[in-house]
Amino acid sequence: MRRDPRAFLWDIQSAADSIASFTAGLDHGAYSESELIQAAVERKFEIIGEALAQMAKLRPDLAARVPEFREIIAFRNILLHGYAAVESVRVWRIADSALPKLRATVADILQELGSE
Repeated sequence: MRRDPRAFLWDIQSAADSIASFTAGLDHGAYSESELIQAAVERKFEIIGEALAQMAKLRPDLAARVPEFREIIAFRNILLHGYAAVESVRVWRIADSALPKLRATVADILQELGSE
């Protein structure tokens, strides 16, 4: 049975909302000092990348609407397979600058698809 693409979008939205919640009120310094927050944020980025990769297989047209979706999937692969090379400043920069646009785009797509 094929999974509804909205389920992937909901997973992305939920993970992105969690990242925003985890990092609210922090700057990079505070973020980099908390191993717990770093681990939580990285895990949620892994979920975003995996959900987007699965959605791209099912509905490439929807995945293509997500800005830099290929880079998001590649970032997920770096987090999983290149974990030793992950720098907190890069993760922070993505959470701080790219996440708001991702959240807005996913919300727009979900609204268009409806909540059947």
